[in-house]
Amino acid sequence: QVQLVESGGGLVQAGGSLRLSCAASGSIFSVKQWGWYRQVPGKQRELVAGIASGGSTNYADVVKGRFTISRDNARNTVTLQMNSLKPEDTAVYYCNARTYFYDSNYWGQGTQVTVSS
Repeated sequence: QVQLVESGGGLVQAGGSLRLSCAASGSIFSVKQWGWYRQVPGKQRELVAGIASGGSTNYADVVKGRFTISRDNARNTVTLQMNSLKPEDTAVYYCNARTYFYDSNYWGQGTQVTVSS
């Protein structure tokens, strides 16, 4: 199993920046893909950014050029740097880990990001 704990959410004005961190523990060696997702009430959870075990990254079109996902293997953390935030970025952000074994999904508890206009 993989345990994930997010931190770094909060309230920021439009145009500002936030940095989300995800601390991972457990069977980290089994993870093939890390990701950050977000969800607003009444909508499905959506992928914001992902990073594979090999280091390749992918982003939702709406955040390209503004958000950056990175991984620190030594500290077992995955970070999402969010710049030029917009009110529509307001959501609960979740860290995700997908494993090689059975394609299992693990989620953190989520962290609230609120962007005021």
